[in-house]
Amino acid sequence: MLVAAALMAAVPFVAGPFLRVSVDALDSVEAGAFVGSLLAVLVLIAAPVLVLGCVAPYAVRLSVVAVDEAGRIAGRLYAISTMGSLAGVFLSALVLIPLTGTRRTFLAFALALALVAMLGLRRRAAALGPVLVGALMALPGGTVKEAGASAVVWERETEYQYARVVQLPGGERRLELNEGQAVHSIYRPQTYLTGNYWDEPLVLPFAARAVAPRSIAVLGSAAGTVARAYGHFLPSTTIDAVEIDPRLTEVGRRLFDLHAPRLRTHAADARPWLRATDRRFDVIYVDAYRQPYIPFYLATREFFALARDRLNPGGQVIVNAGHPEGSADLERVLSATMRSVFGHVVRDPAQAVNTQIVAADVPLRAASLRAAAPGLAPALRPLARAAARRLQPALTGGRVYTDDVAPVEWLIDASIVQVAADGSR
Repeated sequence: MLVAAALMAAVPFVAGPFLRVSVDALDSVEAGAFVGSLLAVLVLIAAPVLVLGCVAPYAVRLSVVAVDEAGRIAGRLYAISTMGSLAGVFLSALVLIPLTGTRRTFLAFALALALVAMLGLRRRAAALGPVLVGALMALPGGTVKEAGASAVVWERETEYQYARVVQLPGGERRLELNEGQAVHSIYRPQTYLTGNYWDEPLVLPFAARAVAPRSIAVLGSAAGTVARAYGHFLPSTTIDAVEIDPRLTEVGRRLFDLHAPRLRTHAADARPWLRATDRRFDVIYVDAYRQPYIPFYLATREFFALARDRLNPGGQVIVNAGHPEGSADLERVLSATMRSVFGHVVRDPAQAVNTQIVAADVPLRAASLRAAAPGLAPALRPLARAAARRLQPALTGGRVYTDDVAPVEWLIDASIVQVAADGSR
């Protein structure tokens, strides 16, 4: 147990370099380094788990004196082990990680193991274990990935993820989640546009309507880039910004200028919130990735049927489909699934790694988007014309996902591995 405590205490410190290598490998699409560092981290975590797996059988052997009591003692010890496992899961997920962070959670459990090991060793030297672990707990935590030329102006282990805000020399701020690889929100001083996919929901609704949408639900609002832009360019639109992590909404108000005349924010999971609300929307915008995955229950026929039921007549669902560059597998699946619910589905390949998929029960036309452009705010007119040039029928050939079968993780993992392997040749 003392060996397991030492191995567990080492995990958050030794894993850092491997994680940085894996992120850098994903940046440059080097399959060997990415897979190698991932396996190294798995082995690192497996070591203390393997050692701990030896404890219970050995405890049974030490406790059994007579054969006829073997079943009773084994059952008792494994019942204690199961209760400990449950306590560890809930304590770490609901208490320790939100309050102290991932690193100190590892160290807290290592300290608990070391204290129990002391009782068994009964030597003064055994106190060295928890003393060392306690000293490690006092060390400050660092970021998952260096910020380079940027400055980290805010970071936190929330109940759901690791989040940080980095500020570039020019004042631009970016919200990065988990591994620091993907940007989930952008704030640029003196402008409401980003030059990226967040701008597309401002103009795509005009492919089916001549007037601004009266209401929009943003599912996966993060720090509120889309909501902020809507409040500026389309101030008459009522905005419901739904974000499961309330800390992201808070930092959006503090550091991303999140405000709008008709803005309502909701700390909720997207699908349960959509099911519970009695409101109807002209646009539902889905941008609920936890990079690189989209929650499977936001990619099924049942979800899109629910979204259709929450639309006003002529309303649209727009999905931001992020994907590895050159991979269209996820987009095909989402398009097929949306086409099983809606009469019309089109795509806007706005970025090399982001495609906006638009679905409605009314025709979606590039000509309508071009016709609406002159009536938009001057900054939006070139965006509308560019989107109209890109607008095209949705991809075909994908599988329809349902709540029963929706292997999103397998699909995205396979796409990443394929792109990584192609890039390493």
